[in-house]
Amino acid sequence: MIDTPTFSRAAAAAPHMLAAETGRTILAEGGNAIEAMIGMAATIAMVYPHMNSIGGDGFWLVREPKGRVRYIEACGFAGRNATIAYYRGLGYEAIPPRGPLAALTVPGAVGGWAVAQDLAKALGGHVPLADLLRDAIRFGREGYPQSRSEAHGKPFEFEMLKEAPGFAARFLVEGKFPEAGTIRRAEKLSDTLDQLAHAGLDDFYRGDVGRELAADLEEIGAPLVREDLSAYRAALREPLELHLQGRAHYNSPPPTQGLASLLILGIFDRLKVTRKDSFEHIHGLIEASKRALTIRDNVCTDFECLKHAPESFLTARALQREAEAISFDKAASYPVAPATGDTVWMGAIDESGLAVSYIQSLYWEYGSGCVLPRTGVLMQNRGVSFALDADAVNPLTPGRRPFHTLNPALASFDDGRVMSYGAMGGDGQPQFQAQVFTRYLLGEGIAQAIDAPRFLFGRTWASPSRALKLEDRFDPHILERLRSVGHEVEMLGPYDENLGHAGALVRYRDGHIEAAHDPRSDGGAAGI
Repeated sequence: MIDTPTFSRAAAAAPHMLAAETGRTILAEGGNAIEAMIGMAATIAMVYPHMNSIGGDGFWLVREPKGRVRYIEACGFAGRNATIAYYRGLGYEAIPPRGPLAALTVPGAVGGWAVAQDLAKALGGHVPLADLLRDAIRFGREGYPQSRSEAHGKPFEFEMLKEAPGFAARFLVEGKFPEAGTIRRAEKLSDTLDQLAHAGLDDFYRGDVGRELAADLEEIGAPLVREDLSAYRAALREPLELHLQGRAHYNSPPPTQGLASLLILGIFDRLKVTRKDSFEHIHGLIEASKRALTIRDNVCTDFECLKHAPESFLTARALQREAEAISFDKAASYPVAPATGDTVWMGAIDESGLAVSYIQSLYWEYGSGCVLPRTGVLMQNRGVSFALDADAVNPLTPGRRPFHTLNPALASFDDGRVMSYGAMGGDGQPQFQAQVFTRYLLGEGIAQAIDAPRFLFGRTWASPSRALKLEDRFDPHILERLRSVGHEVEMLGPYDENLGHAGALVRYRDGHIEAAHDPRSDGGAAGI
């Protein structure tokens, strides 16, 4: 039995303990959960750079103490020079995954921090921005230890990554990643954060930092220009909702795959599974995932270009139809299109009950690999999800938002509990969220639900296999049953990072909070 850390007033959870400690410090100093998350977002961008960056995107779910749920969309669009004709003219049939041509979308994360800071102030927040960014700035200048995850990572397309401008100088020592614990620094990134701390977050797009970002991007040959940065603003939008017996679920709408996360939970709910980690539990989630991902691939794109209303797939009738198509005697076949992803999910809940679920990402490990020379900003490669085909679901078009695997999750229960939870892992995010949540729903503690063995249906980062991947800690009898109904099973080692970094916090009616983060990561929970 694994004990779940419990806190009496407030808590934060993150995949790196330095980020969790930043959150705890801000909460202890009187900051609210949104302010804690801004600080955590800056710290995690500094100390966990393979998973996220201020050169990436972010998505927020915020539940106010009185129950209103707000959603902040902070994803950038394709630059005005990023056209299908431009890439085709260079001889490409697909967008290159690394290097300057992969850095084709505006980084939205900092814009999301700005909207979140305004919301924090409206809810009584008062912590100066300089104090929120303090830890991240200090770690960049004084040093932070190389994480185990980064030191042991094997990035996809590594040879191409090493050639990206600025990558080797920033992240490698003699062509290799330093050992875990090696002290790393990022002074230029600290200087950029320090400028933002004093000039304000808007400076990232329309001030001195924005000017230097644009000059850096032009220098390395990326198809983003100053006007793209100046035009960008994150936005408050309505979240997707799914109401099931005894609880309400919230997630992010397109262009994210939040729809898939809600679909899995809604379909699985109608299978009436009652025993956790049974064959019915695991098989039911796998089959629900297949159906949810099928819908996702046909629906989720830039919200301004949707051909179907996402809400129409979450009706009782639609969910029942999908559930009735699932057989417990035979696995359905479905070739899922691959989607890799490196991301961080973090959560925070404060004494008032204000709860945050936040996800911040570069897309692949290290994104484009491009470290901009003047600012130290590592740029994402989110634009890789665009197709160089005008008839595709997600075609490359200037100003268009790419499809996002990112999606933060939040649930509120009729008995007063509030749960903030999420995971990294590309296509796996909805699957990992569902595994953690349903284990908790079926009676498992938060820490145990996160620690438990997981599965992934579809491809992992660099594997061509579409087999069902399972950690080797599953009950052998369940593995035998899965194979017997037609699942092609591939075994992974214990605590494999391809099965995501998940985390969760639950606040109970009496105010105490349970919080935990994944043993597969370098993180944990901290609170007061």
